[in-house]
Amino acid sequence: MAASTLQLPPGGWVTVLDGLCARFPSVPRAQWIERMARGRVVDGEGSTVTPGSPYRVGLDIHYYRDVVDEPRIPFDETILHLDADLLVADKPHFLPVTPTGVHVHETLLGRLIRRTGNPALAPLHRIDRETAGLVLFSTNPDSRAHYQALFRERRIEKRYQATAPALPHLVFPCARTSRIVAGEPFFRMQEVEGVANSETRIDVIARVGDRWRYALTPVTGRKHQLRVHMAALGAPIAGDPLYPSVRHRAAGDHAAPLQLLAERLAFVDPLRGIERCFTSGFALGG
Repeated sequence: MAASTLQLPPGGWVTVLDGLCARFPSVPRAQWIERMARGRVVDGEGSTVTPGSPYRVGLDIHYYRDVVDEPRIPFDETILHLDADLLVADKPHFLPVTPTGVHVHETLLGRLIRRTGNPALAPLHRIDRETAGLVLFSTNPDSRAHYQALFRERRIEKRYQATAPALPHLVFPCARTSRIVAGEPFFRMQEVEGVANSETRIDVIARVGDRWRYALTPVTGRKHQLRVHMAALGAPIAGDPLYPSVRHRAAGDHAAPLQLLAERLAFVDPLRGIERCFTSGFALGG
């Protein structure tokens, strides 16, 4: 089930919760609070809305209804780090970071809110549902902007691993730059002519037969960037259901995960001034 969206209209409400209760009088206040506790009410940036979130006219609010018989995704996340301002999670393949489609309860955000009891958790960035690996969360709204700036100002090093066909004609390390825009169908991206808005640095970790292991470092953060760039080079990432063409996966089919792993995150903590480096405990298959 996709999210429903409401742009907050003019009104004298103090909190988003107050405004939602006024807009939807048939939904009990307790039900909105329960949805918020499970990460099922978010703003336009994907940050979790809490009962105390201030009302702001024009703010986009996305909320998710219950999904009957939502299947459990049979893989577990790991919390690698947790303090008063930051949580670092290691996400398995197939688990979405935030609610999407039929995944409302079974998301990384929802699981972490239930585990920690912290409804203020908010992801600082995203990785695809099909991708495994590291995701950073803010645990404290008061310090969130400091960590968001790491991504906006490109002060965080992100490294991925991928398994894909060999590219013997290329000299490594190399970089792929291109202009990526929304494609068709709407959930795919595509490269087009024009000024580049994306860059990925690519190197080879291991050469084994016709499948190589690559190190991918995104300089920019376009949607599906790594997947689009590798496919454009003639080496689509193994197990990719979208690139270079769409292959529909049956519900509950976990047999061939996308061979893409958000392996490493490194940065200087903006609050504490110390170097942070986290490494995923997951490993890619063949």
